[in-house]
Amino acid sequence: MQTLPARTTDLSPAELRRIVVAIVIGNGFVAYDFTVYSFAAVAIGNLFFPSNDPASSLLLSLATFGAGFVMRPLGAVMIGHIADSRGRRAGLTVSIALMTLGTWMIACLPGYASIGPTAPVLMVLARLMQGLAAGGEIGPASASLMEAVDYRQRCFMVSWRGASQGAAAFAAALAAATAALLSPAALHDWGWRVPFVFGGLIAPLGWYLRRRMPASVPPQRARVSPRLLFAEHPRAVVLGILMMAAPSVGIYLTVFYMPAYLVRTLHRPAAISLLTACVSGLVILVVTPLVARAADRLASRKTLQYVCLVASIAAAWPAFRALTHGVGDLAALAIITGYVALAVNNAGASSVLMMEAFAPHRRAAGQAVIYSFGVVLFGGFSPFIVTWLIARTGDPMMPAWYLMAAMTLSLAALKAFPEPAREPDGATPRCAA
Repeated sequence: MQTLPARTTDLSPAELRRIVVAIVIGNGFVAYDFTVYSFAAVAIGNLFFPSNDPASSLLLSLATFGAGFVMRPLGAVMIGHIADSRGRRAGLTVSIALMTLGTWMIACLPGYASIGPTAPVLMVLARLMQGLAAGGEIGPASASLMEAVDYRQRCFMVSWRGASQGAAAFAAALAAATAALLSPAALHDWGWRVPFVFGGLIAPLGWYLRRRMPASVPPQRARVSPRLLFAEHPRAVVLGILMMAAPSVGIYLTVFYMPAYLVRTLHRPAAISLLTACVSGLVILVVTPLVARAADRLASRKTLQYVCLVASIAAAWPAFRALTHGVGDLAALAIITGYVALAVNNAGASSVLMMEAFAPHRRAAGQAVIYSFGVVLFGGFSPFIVTWLIARTGDPMMPAWYLMAAMTLSLAALKAFPEPAREPDGATPRCAA
């Protein structure tokens, strides 16, 4: 069994701040640009996938949105390999470059009426680039943060990657709320492009900050593939993917799907639904580092995750019962954001637990593969599945049952996940699994 040092790099406070800022801004940009497409799906469907049936145009637009999810695992392997062989900074630079290119393509592409069938082809290509970037971002970002500090600060540092996704959710919801102020004609003609332009303008700052990050290359360089990861770390990969059920379903249902659920199923005002998404993003941004700070003080990475998962399972039914039985709009806002604070807060401890199960030269790719496959299998399709279940059963409580099932699966996987023993000096031996 190999023993890893408590701290893999010796960084000054200024270098440490540089890493955190570069990761938070860059990862927030990647998450924002990948997500904001969903808010423009109707306009994109009409402009790039014209059809006599508006529903068909929307479905083709949403299928293009889904294509980004399909590319995530490929991006995880490709960019994870770059990060594990050439250094974390190299992988992060590639991911933000791909996302920047895809975002500016979407922002500037002329529609079907101008360039014909080339328009939807280029739109799909742009979305595929975004999927590659999003899939490869998480591993190098998480590994960079974890390796910058010693064992006692790892959860807190890595939590800023999850917190930045909360900031991205807030920004995407705010962009949608701002766009809703435009007239339908203005929104259709040019307003839907504004959020992409905004994201594209942030990209050069993120790229510049990442280029100035301290470079780090694992001591052992090796080829990475899903087959090798599964062969060398079968338990960690399989159980890690299953552990992703709770956070993936949690954020996609309680943050991204919730506005549509509140309006279409519960018939609440659109203003409250968008406010809920904004506040939920802020809650994730604030609560995630606080929970991670507490996790660093505990002997086991699992302890606080157990508490949060069990509490989330117990609270899901009462929360949605209250939402579906006529509580006021402000009470609904408080219930949803309170549940988000409870259920979507473990990015620090869970990511660190997963990465500590891999050797340094497999760490970025391992985390990226776990995250990408987990999101594709559990998170990305959860709004569609829950919408279908509600339509089939007429039961508005379906999100609660789906959340409870996902969290129970993650709880079982967490119980079985290999955890290295903590040494007295703060170092941690690598798991053999």
